Amino acid sequence: MPEVEPAAGVTSPVTVADHQYCPATALLSRIGDKWSPLLLSLLSRRSYGFNELDRSVEGLSRRMLVRTLRSLERDGLISRTVHPSVPPRTEYALTDLGRSLQEPLFALGRWAVTHEIELLAARARFEAAP
Repeated sequence: MPEVEPAAGVTSPVTVADHQYCPATALLSRIGDKWSPLLLSLLSRRSYGFNELDRSVEGLSRRMLVRTLRSLERDGLISRTVHPSVPPRTEYALTDLGRSLQEPLFALGRWAVTHEIELLAARARFEAAP
């Protein structure tokens, strides 16, 4: 297998600051959490109200839903619109930036599905090793 060049800008040794301020590290932390990929996937289909999202994901507490939505909004991946009705209705949707993340995120998901058996086998070999 040919040797792969490190990503542009990666030097050795990698300092704590290099790692901490790397844009890829920050993005992977955001989309690598437990709920963000799922919420981004749902929002790729259409916009959702808060209560719809709350009902759409089993096991996701309201507190964690709020935290995850705020983080995604802070990163500019989703928008939040409050509609002045009684009671007020809050709607979440992907931004253009969030839509631009869909293909790489879906590609990563496809890769995981394609290589799931290999990953499971590697884990089993590792766990069985002395």
